[in-house]
Amino acid sequence: MRAFGYRQSNSDHTLFLKKQHGKITTLIVYVDDMVVTGNDPEERKALQNYLSKEFEMKDLGHLKYFLGIEVSRSSEGIFMFQRKYALDLLHETGMSGCQPVNTPIEEGLKLCVKSNQVSIDKGRYKRFVGRLMYLAHTKPDLAYALSVVSQYMHNPEEQHMNAVMRILRYLKNAPGKRILFAKNVDHQSIEVYTDADWAGAMDDKQSTSGYFTFVGGNLVTWKSKKQNVVARLSAEAEFRAACDIVYNAVQHDRTKHVEVDRFSIKEKLDDKIVELPKIRSEDQLVDILTKAISSQVFSKFLDKLGMCDIYTPT
Repeated sequence: MRAFGYRQSNSDHTLFLKKQHGKITTLIVYVDDMVVTGNDPEERKALQNYLSKEFEMKDLGHLKYFLGIEVSRSSEGIFMFQRKYALDLLHETGMSGCQPVNTPIEEGLKLCVKSNQVSIDKGRYKRFVGRLMYLAHTKPDLAYALSVVSQYMHNPEEQHMNAVMRILRYLKNAPGKRILFAKNVDHQSIEVYTDADWAGAMDDKQSTSGYFTFVGGNLVTWKSKKQNVVARLSAEAEFRAACDIVYNAVQHDRTKHVEVDRFSIKEKLDDKIVELPKIRSEDQLVDILTKAISSQVFSKFLDKLGMCDIYTPT
């Protein structure tokens, strides 16, 4: 690929890009499967001819299925989902006939390690969580629940397995929830929602950070992750998620150890490279990445993220 003028991505070594004449062509490869896309049809054809000389290849046409991820198209844009994978997982775990629920984690649930608890099958727990984590490629609605249950892989208890089963019951409710990538030619900005709870983890009082990244109005990346250190106050926990503490000119002793980050972000603000507007609580999408919320709030945020069931009329 490099010999043909493509640049290998530093963030993903299976991704190759070529920019020329204001257009871009990309190729991503996994073992012997690859996807080629871009807005330069002549370059795509040239790449296909080049690779066909080196390898035995077959053009399968428009992308429909890749590594368990399904793709469909409509006048709205391109949809990605993992309905077949989810249904197969429900069948393999014996949960095809389970009672469905509206959220992947019970509202207000706080898991922890309890003493004198009977341990469960660790291998079974790891398999279930591992299979569920692959669904996170197209299902940001699972991110927080998965970040919680994955913290107990070393010694899972019955309460932790119950939380895993809750995720499977949520899948039964809507296995075909999809993400839409719409064509927004007039909207090319990058927007990030980020937040953190404060000392939400029962075992070590660490906080959970989360973020959503939108490019051109389309959700492209997300994460829910417990922070690596204990935040001593809620403002510090939120700052570690890059929130609006940068506007505070007062230097407090309790935030001195993060001042380097603060000044770095403030430089970007002063140069108008980024903006940090205040987000109202009712509009903070990241709540579903940092805490277990009610089904009503959860459903509202999924609508704002543009997620809906594949068989729901749009």
